[in-house]
Order: sequence, then structure tokens, then C-alpha cells
Amino acid sequence: MDNLKIATAQFEHKSGDKKYNLQIINQLSANAAKEGANVVAFHECSVTGYTFAMHLSREQMLDLAEYIPDGPSIVKLTEIAREHNITVLAGLFEKDTEDKLYKAYVCVDKNGLVAKFRKLHPFINPHLTPGNQYVVFNLYGWKCGILVCYDNNIIENVRATALLGADIIFMPHVTMCTPSTRPGAGFVDPELWENREADPTSLRQEFDGPKGREWLMKWLPSRAYDNAIYAVFANAIGMDDDQLKNGCSMIIDPYGDIIAECRKLDNDIAIATITPDKLQKAGGYRYRKARRPDLYRDIIGQEHVAEQKVVWLS
Repeated sequence: MDNLKIATAQFEHKSGDKKYNLQIINQLSANAAKEGANVVAFHECSVTGYTFAMHLSREQMLDLAEYIPDGPSIVKLTEIAREHNITVLAGLFEKDTEDKLYKAYVCVDKNGLVAKFRKLHPFINPHLTPGNQYVVFNLYGWKCGILVCYDNNIIENVRATALLGADIIFMPHVTMCTPSTRPGAGFVDPELWENREADPTSLRQEFDGPKGREWLMKWLPSRAYDNAIYAVFANAIGMDDDQLKNGCSMIIDPYGDIIAECRKLDNDIAIATITPDKLQKAGGYRYRKARRPDLYRDIIGQEHVAEQKVVWLS
């Protein structure tokens, strides 16, 4: 494998406005390509918007969702990839020929759809159907996987994707700054976003504190470290319906170290060059080789009653 230059992005999307969101995806893809990136990753539902979907009926969701790969957004993403000679990953709502609805995340290059993943644990709208398989695909000689938002909080999903061969796992989110049972969680006042130019410090303190980045740092680096993979985290920034999101899109290496991060209080990209040598030098590579599945195969695989997820639970 050769070194690979990856960009992760953050931007303030508009709810239900695919044309606008695709325009921003185009702009940031162009910026990433100009800086030499081979790949650019955007957040969960970056094409459609996210939280507003909790209020939509089944019929409204079907109007918003698209067929993949024949829908207009995939066509547009392909045009973007072709124009800038860059591979693009982005999210949207999907429908199939039976009118089942999914939370999808796609990888598109100049030739069209490379890979599609359906979120395993969707909950923003009751009409969404959970995905039922992991996805591993090839990009420039690297094996890549996708897990969307809450999927990454279930540690078995990350381990399983790594065991299937993924060197890189794309982890698109729309997360943080919402109420939860964890200490310090909660919404961030939208007025701080409106006043960010005059008072960036107050907003940054909220974004980086226990409501936001501080919580993320409790678990996200460990997913990369324990599995010796590159984690490409992409998150929305700004207003998502009536909620404020804090961005901090980042790339984490197999040592669990942040090697690139978006720090603007605005639309932004961050780029890192990833190298194959870290994949086997990192401790997680040895940990995976040292596994004793005979000890815990039946424990990890045992049936259980799934807990009902709460929308705002982090």
C-alpha cells in the first residue's frame, strides 16, 4: 500500500436542502483536492440534513429518500468526484423498491458508486430500517470500512469491521451537544453560534467541554487504538434543525493519536497523510493477534434483549 492523503470535513448543512448541501460538498471537495487529498469524507446525512427527520412522516421520508445508486444525489456526487478527481463519502436517506427506508452512507468516485453502507442502529426516525451487514471495500489499495454514528458506540461493530480486514474506518456522525445521562451533557445555546465572531471563546469552551469534544475523547481514540485502524471521524458543525453541533472532525491514527482536526468555528477541512507502517507497529495489531475467541465466543455471541435507544442518548 502507498501513503494516502485523506480529508475529513465539517459544515453547517440545511435541513432538507439537498441542492445547498451538495453545493457545499462540492466546494469543500474542491478545496481538499487542491491540497492534494485523494479522499474526502463528510458527515452523516450530509446531503439531506439530519435532526429535522425526527418530525417527518413515512410519506415525507419517502419523498426525501433516494434510490441508490440511481438517485440524483449519487449522480451529483459522481460529478463532483469526477470534476475534482477525488473520492467522496457522504450520507443521505435511502429507499428501496419495497419502500423500506435506510440511513445510508456512500463512497463515490469518478466512475460512480464504490460502496454503500446502511446504518446498523438508526433511531432519528421510527420508519428507518436497520442495516444488517458490515461493508469492507478497496480504496487505492487500502481496505476501508464504514460505521455510522451510534454504530461506533457498540465496540463489537468496530472490532468486527477490523477483523474483516479494514485498515481505515470512516465514522460519519451528527453528534455531541445533546442531553444524556452522562455528567455534563446538554444542549449548547444557539446564541453562542450566532455571536461566534464577537465571542469565540465562550463557544469554544462549550464545544470543547463535557458537552462536546471532551466526551468524544473518552472513547473515539480507543476505537482506533484497540483495533490498530485509522478512524476518519466527520461531524456536522453549526445548526442542525434546532440543535447546535460542534464539528471537530478529525483523523486518528492506529496509535490513537489525532493527526488532523478541524478547529474553525465554520465550514472546514483537515487533511492527513496516512501511512501503512503504523497498521502493524501499533499495539492493537498485536492485541488482535493475541485474541482467544475460544474463551468468549459464546459469551459475546449470546442472545439478549436489545435496549430501547433514546434519541438523545450519547
